[in-house]
Amino acid sequence: MPRLVQFQERIGYSFRKPELLQLALTHPSMGREKDEAAENNQRMEFLGDAVLQLVISGALYKQFANSDEGTLSKARARLVNREGLAIRARDIKLGTQLIVSHGEEKSGGRDRDSALADGFEALVGAIYLDGGFPQVRRFILTQFQMALKEVDASQHVGNPKGELQEMLQVGAAVSPEYRLLDTSGPDHDRTFVCAVRHKGRELARGKGKNKKLAEAQAAAAAVSALKTSRPKGKK
Repeated sequence: MPRLVQFQERIGYSFRKPELLQLALTHPSMGREKDEAAENNQRMEFLGDAVLQLVISGALYKQFANSDEGTLSKARARLVNREGLAIRARDIKLGTQLIVSHGEEKSGGRDRDSALADGFEALVGAIYLDGGFPQVRRFILTQFQMALKEVDASQHVGNPKGELQEMLQVGAAVSPEYRLLDTSGPDHDRTFVCAVRHKGRELARGKGKNKKLAEAQAAAAAVSALKTSRPKGKK
């Protein structure tokens, strides 16, 4: 199918067995809608999760030679949590390729973090089955290239709210406050706007499909602004 050809070009991997890709993109809702045990991507997601954990663990092990097991585990968890995987999935526009039921489509399931994260793991599993470990390792490291460059095992990677709180509490033990400013859109596709404030001053705003994501975006924007405004050499 043309859409899958374009998708494979986007991810940089061409399947020898396209049926594996098709299965990786099949959401469990397809079976529920037809009231039958139709094949879906859940088994492949299970496999992909294990492969993903192995590749990211290996990358972190090499990158942080002096970090202990606990520190590495936390860094890995921040990279491959649901939100992190959903970000990777959106980068390759995986949601547009998901095969979902009519009901799931209407409820906005195609852009739901859980569906995107599961789909990304299933895609990893499919590449592993189709091309073997070297190919799937290359795919994973390519997708996580920037995240791995930016990761600091001792910092709040993937947790901008935690990083912002740490930055702000260096000078004063006052936590940032998050306020919901606006919601818009239909019930199945809401957009939330939140602001983060500190000591009465607004630092930044963020948007997201739920309040949690909007707060995280606001925190990330505030962290970026604070880092930019700091004198060079000051941490």
